[in-house]
Amino acid sequence: MGKQLIQQRRGRGSIFRAPSFNYKGDPKLGRYYSEPKQGTITDLVHCAGHSAPLARIDFEGESVLMIAPEGIRIGDTIVSGPTSAVATGNIMALKDIPEGTAIFNVEAQPGDGGKMARAGGTFATLLQKAGTKVTVQLPSKKTRTFDEKCRAAIGRIAGGGRLEKPRTKAGVSYYAKKARRKNFPNVRGLAMNAVAHPYGKKRSSKKGRVTIAPRNAPPGRKVGKIRPRRTGKKR
Repeated sequence: MGKQLIQQRRGRGSIFRAPSFNYKGDPKLGRYYSEPKQGTITDLVHCAGHSAPLARIDFEGESVLMIAPEGIRIGDTIVSGPTSAVATGNIMALKDIPEGTAIFNVEAQPGDGGKMARAGGTFATLLQKAGTKVTVQLPSKKTRTFDEKCRAAIGRIAGGGRLEKPRTKAGVSYYAKKARRKNFPNVRGLAMNAVAHPYGKKRSSKKGRVTIAPRNAPPGRKVGKIRPRRTGKKR
């Protein structure tokens, strides 16, 4: 009898589900305003589920939770609308943002609240406009075309450099992973017994079998490279 692999234990409703009920909320750009509307930053919030601080903005009675850009503080004013100035934190449609501007929290579809460039310390760059399409360079350096009506926030996300501080002991990694319910420590399959993993066996550096899972393999055997597009050194 074998035991369930970590891949099998993951799934909806398992212990590996992210504790989103502990998070402060899902930061969005707020609803679309046809006229420029001013909001005031009332609080800067720490959320374990995000790599950047969050800003709580009050748009005249409507409270919005947004990813905080660098350089803002409590009491600053954020403007959301079609003719707002190009200033840090302001929310505008891509068609109103000049080329070369650093932006973040870009909407994939108009009105979805922001999907792209949301990690701490990152930003996207608006490259060019062609008709109703706008080309944006994402933090991964890949380019993507968006609809000109998609909105984005101006600036660079706060929290940059958080990964520069070394994790001097395993306990730091443990609590960092625990905040998002990631599996840590992650034991190598090669270090397990044969009963616990397809790669496990006697102590050796050889896996003893091909690391590409067969296409018709059962769930317990699907470990290693799952239908890779290519293997080996890229030449």
